Amino acid sequence: MKIAINTFTLKIIAIASMLVDHIGAILFPQYLGLRIVGRIAFPIFAYTLVEGFMHTHDVRKYMLRLGALALISEIPFDLAFSGSVCSFGRQNVFFTLFLGVLMLYLLLKSQTAFRGFFCVLAILLLSEFLNTDYSSMGLLMIYWLYQFRDNKIMKLLGVAFINLFLMGNIQAYAVLALIPIAMHSGEQGPKCKTFFYGFYPVHLMVLVLIRLIM
Repeated sequence: MKIAINTFTLKIIAIASMLVDHIGAILFPQYLGLRIVGRIAFPIFAYTLVEGFMHTHDVRKYMLRLGALALISEIPFDLAFSGSVCSFGRQNVFFTLFLGVLMLYLLLKSQTAFRGFFCVLAILLLSEFLNTDYSSMGLLMIYWLYQFRDNKIMKLLGVAFINLFLMGNIQAYAVLALIPIAMHSGEQGPKCKTFFYGFYPVHLMVLVLIRLIM
């Protein structure tokens, strides 16, 4: 019997994986297994981002939500990973997702292949300059998933290649995310926007507080 999962379930898998990853990074860095579990999260977030981009009724509002959440999450992210209220060394993953939607939007609006290539390259370079989480490799995943959105085999092979050969090391375990992605039915399921958007900054603050009292 073929098992299919909807977008809601994919997002639950992603945030559960991310939670395990951040518990490992913030509270128990000595346990590598927790970080391995966490590698599953980003490819799923990239995949659901592309799905959201293709189905949203207002791309600009979609970008605005991601941009606002990136800004809101930056203090919790900095406290969690740099121990300070404000650090410019690394930016949270919602900056990457925001740049991903901006990249796809500019690509869609580009009238020539050259302009499209230039827009993609510019966003990739910007992510490296800002040092966003997963930076250009994360954006490359988003770009690939969009370009091959109608070709499941190419979509999965590209993400596997990026994680195994372009990123490598512990990120190679991200190929495990291809299992739930391949099982995606295309159905939305419950949206629960408030939960999914709010979980990121809230769980980081909770983990920071737990670290303070440990």
